[in-house]
Amino acid sequence: MLRRTLVYVLATLALPLSVAAQQHGRRSAVVVTEGTDFSVYDGQGNIASFAEVLAAMDSADVVLVGEEHNDRIGHGVEAQLLYRAAERFGAVRDDPTRPVVLSMEMFERDVQYILDEYLHGLITEDQFLASSRPWDNYRTDYRPLVLFARAHHIPVVAANAPRRYVNRVTRLGPDSLMVLSVRAKESLPPLPYPPASATYTKQWDDLMAEMASSMRPEPDSLVGDSVRADSVAADTTVVRPDSVEPEREEPEPPEHAMGHALDAQALWDAAMGYSVAGALDDRPGALVLHMAGSFHVERGTGIPERIEDYRPGTRIVTVVLRPAEDINTFDADNDTGLGDFVVLTRQHGS
Repeated sequence: MLRRTLVYVLATLALPLSVAAQQHGRRSAVVVTEGTDFSVYDGQGNIASFAEVLAAMDSADVVLVGEEHNDRIGHGVEAQLLYRAAERFGAVRDDPTRPVVLSMEMFERDVQYILDEYLHGLITEDQFLASSRPWDNYRTDYRPLVLFARAHHIPVVAANAPRRYVNRVTRLGPDSLMVLSVRAKESLPPLPYPPASATYTKQWDDLMAEMASSMRPEPDSLVGDSVRADSVAADTTVVRPDSVEPEREEPEPPEHAMGHALDAQALWDAAMGYSVAGALDDRPGALVLHMAGSFHVERGTGIPERIEDYRPGTRIVTVVLRPAEDINTFDADNDTGLGDFVVLTRQHGS
């Protein structure tokens, strides 16, 4: 069964919050309840619990959370993960036993200083938003995380590669980054960055084939709402209106676009993996919670591979959020092995 999504490729037992969490950073977060809004499974489809996910944090260096970007219930689960990690390690009591760091795909590395200025109260929220290129759904889905981090002095890492350079790779390939200035390269992982692994390439090819099949017109109708792509790199590099630059110098023949799309995906993975590794090196003993599209973390490929490249031996736990029509039914064919934990979320509005 195809996983629901937005298409950009070519053409959130009850979980009560602490008083501190209720007061800070949850102004628009979806409040979610285990068993009603989401169910937790291990990677093999056995019933697990949110408490087990929290316990797994104790022996992890990083928790990679894979989302679908339009999953409102999933964003509520992400907020709970951050709130509970902060409670577990003392951040909400201002006596932390372990540093907690929030890392986000949703901000690009070249706006880190702007994000830091906002977190430290040096600029207003309006100034922050005007300068940091937030995603369209920032206010509803990611603002609660940033507000909570700001209230409790939790660092936030702008982990992604700048979109303009990912777009360049989409058009011209990875080697095109080598001519960038030293300053530009500071916002990228070390060049040349690692290419997609063979396993990851196969996952990508399978997804592209799935999407192509689902987009093929059927008699008297179009197969429209069952296509999935919103957690892959193509969502912000391939024919998305806000990422397409005017055609000018160095045009690339259109037939190369899809080949370079995988290279662009690999750049995102490398940038986020490098950012997570750097956050761990900068704050010994920290727990990093990294939020990203699910394809970047599923089945141990993508970001997990890059973290291992940049910081061998890092202890990684993956939590993959998957919207489902029935959160009590685990789809063994599609969801087995997606992560250490698979969280099925109620489709918003159902």
